[in-house]
Amino acid sequence: MANAHANIITKELGTYLRKHVAACLKLLDEGATIPFIARYRKEATGGMDEVIVHAISERHQALNELDKRKEYILEVIKSQNALSPELQDRITETLDPVVLDDIYLPYKPKRNTRAQAARTLGLEPLAKMIMAQNSADISKQASKFVKGDVADVKAAIDGASDIIAEWVSESEKARNIVRSRYQRSATITSKVIAGKEEEGKNYQNYFNFSEPLRTCNSHRYLAIRRGEEEGILKVNISIEDDEMTDRLSRMFVRSTANGEVAEIVKTAVKDGYRRLMRPSIENEIAAATKEKSDMAAIQMFADNVRQLLMAPPLGHRRILAIDPGFRTGCKLVVLDEQGNLLQHDVIYPTPPANDYVGATDALCYYVDQFRIDAIAIGNGTAGRETERFIRDIMLPRKVQIFMVNENGASIYSASEAAREEFPNEDLTVRGAVSIGRRLLDPLAELVKIDPKSIGVGQYQHAVNQVKLKDALDYVVESCVNSVGVNVNTASKQLLSYVSGIGPTLAANIVKYRTENGDFAAREQLLNVPRMGEKAFQQCAGFLRIPGAENPLDNTAVHPERYELVEQMAADANADIQRLARDKNMLHNIELDRYVTKDVGLPTLTDIILELEKPGRDPRETAEEIPFDDAVRKIDDLHLGQELTGKVNNITAFGVFVDLGMKENGLVHISQLSDRFISSPSEVVSIGQNVRVKVLDIDVARGRIALTMKGLSN
Repeated sequence: MANAHANIITKELGTYLRKHVAACLKLLDEGATIPFIARYRKEATGGMDEVIVHAISERHQALNELDKRKEYILEVIKSQNALSPELQDRITETLDPVVLDDIYLPYKPKRNTRAQAARTLGLEPLAKMIMAQNSADISKQASKFVKGDVADVKAAIDGASDIIAEWVSESEKARNIVRSRYQRSATITSKVIAGKEEEGKNYQNYFNFSEPLRTCNSHRYLAIRRGEEEGILKVNISIEDDEMTDRLSRMFVRSTANGEVAEIVKTAVKDGYRRLMRPSIENEIAAATKEKSDMAAIQMFADNVRQLLMAPPLGHRRILAIDPGFRTGCKLVVLDEQGNLLQHDVIYPTPPANDYVGATDALCYYVDQFRIDAIAIGNGTAGRETERFIRDIMLPRKVQIFMVNENGASIYSASEAAREEFPNEDLTVRGAVSIGRRLLDPLAELVKIDPKSIGVGQYQHAVNQVKLKDALDYVVESCVNSVGVNVNTASKQLLSYVSGIGPTLAANIVKYRTENGDFAAREQLLNVPRMGEKAFQQCAGFLRIPGAENPLDNTAVHPERYELVEQMAADANADIQRLARDKNMLHNIELDRYVTKDVGLPTLTDIILELEKPGRDPRETAEEIPFDDAVRKIDDLHLGQELTGKVNNITAFGVFVDLGMKENGLVHISQLSDRFISSPSEVVSIGQNVRVKVLDIDVARGRIALTMKGLSN
């Protein structure tokens, strides 16, 4: 099937040679990962990036599923002795699952339908007579079928009409006509179910809603469907029925048919459309719209997660992290440069205790004693109050102060991963550690939490959960491998996302590291149980060993190319260390000399870039972003006020901005830019510092409308 798939995908892409697509499919089928193919097999794939390789992988999987469906359908039709060469060709050649199901529908095994009951009574010949529309006296013909359970002529005609109705509903041409009309002209309506007004107030925009389905965007459609699932809304997708039944009648009723037969067929057509075809097509269109809306929401969610995971790390600094609180106090933890827990305590600088003196003494002691470089404060309850308290203190050394998004920290603190790391600490200590580590390295910490719990996206519980998980797993894997992982400090959770590793091998690596000490060279990974040559090939280039004897072990240069780099160094009369330090020497290498059948200029260029900046991190550096101190609660806002905020979520209709108070502000997509934009991501990203102006304030509902138009961002 791979060859056939290569032909199909090459034609669909239109930008890559068939040999490159075929090579990509071969690598995927052999178990190569997407990051590995995109990074280390550029010559084979014609330089495909990760996005293209991922798209090919998904299309290959979809075609495999379609092939299995075709095999099943062919077997079913063959078992009925109804498989003609023409029908087999149609089934084999179609690439559209909808067309495939339409072809299969007349042969699909049926149980307990009215048409099936009529067939059991022997009325199918009568249905064929009526459908032929040649008889001058159909009642006389029908009388021949009055026997047994067929009580009279009317019963015979009614039974035959049920069979005709099913034929109409299974007509591929008729279904295409109705489907096309739904796609062009369907209207979606929603109404509140009587008595559910108060319970469903979150859906009040859809209590009496109507819109052409083709203009109903993904977030509205998902909101409407969620309201329906919760029993708040009654939802309907419809077209003009009378017009459609007239169109179908003209298709099935012959102009030469006499009045009685024509009326019977027309009635059967109407019944087939209303009772059988319309519900089927409506469900199909609803499912297709849901799938399209799901994909839009999932893509938005995945983009947000990518931005959050790739947020700038502070790097190797000593952190004092605080999980703020009022009555229970602020949990304080001290972390070293690697994120190891050194000390923890509780301070009470906020109401009701207001122990400013004791909290100040404790903070000054910890900052001085542990040489703290930065303070990370959770942005939840009491976060702003704690931040203001700390900024007012004269600390014994200069430290940076960061507000850190703590979404999901409580989930991590109760997780198996947290219990494994800190079996002797309580939930509050674990949560504070998570906040501090998010500042050190967001990616390394957030991979321990289900991406659905880290506070970005919208309607994540309303979309296809399997597809959502697949998309988020891909994003996490992509981020982890693009950054690279220090094999001597990475957690089991982080290692499990490295190309070719997975949870079991990740646990084995951590266990081996614990029992034998740090890895000194990449080749030592082959000593880890279940680390075979294939797994090593897939993962080695993404694992880093800082301080290794061979400097290439701390780069993205793959071990399979070490010999090549050594040859480059020898030809330049230098060792690898000197080659990496001397940029002039690197730039003077004539790469064409090293081109072979397996190694081309793309790989050689990557090697030079890695040697220029060994162990480099593609992420930027974290920057301190202070909020406006004059704004502490929604009552402090006024119309026209300009503020500094931080983007903490992006949706299809706009972005939510953290203003340093309990409520977030919303910048609607129409207020993001002076030019037209189709997606908020064209203008902003998660974590971005933005200037906004207050447009509207609804204190009762806790809503703040903002604009970025006319402001410098």
